[in-house]
Amino acid sequence: MSRRLISSGSPFEKIAGYSRAVVEGDMCFVAGTTGSDPVTKTMPADVAEQTRNCFKIIAAALKDGSFDMADVVRATYYVTDAKDFDAVFAVCGETFGDIRPAATIVAVSALYKPEMKVEIEVTAKKRTA
Repeated sequence: MSRRLISSGSPFEKIAGYSRAVVEGDMCFVAGTTGSDPVTKTMPADVAEQTRNCFKIIAAALKDGSFDMADVVRATYYVTDAKDFDAVFAVCGETFGDIRPAATIVAVSALYKPEMKVEIEVTAKKRTA
């Protein structure tokens, strides 16, 4: 199988030289995703809402690659304030429920823009029957 690049259509992908996701065989690697509203392109102030938006964007990228959230086997969460971990965890629990991918959460000093509070990247593997 050949590599397939998934784009969200953001001009930033070309500027920064990355793809929203890359499909290679039965794997899909979704780039770090921040929480701007996918419709309005605005960044909510609330970290839980940013986290929900991250998952909406991630789910869309996975779908474009013929994967779904149930295929996620690894997730990494970057959060700019450790005090927000519980709010992020709550949304992760809502999203992943029984999927329960291997995960890591890291407090970081900053993301690309100061209003960004969370960034999430995931890896998915096609499930076999």
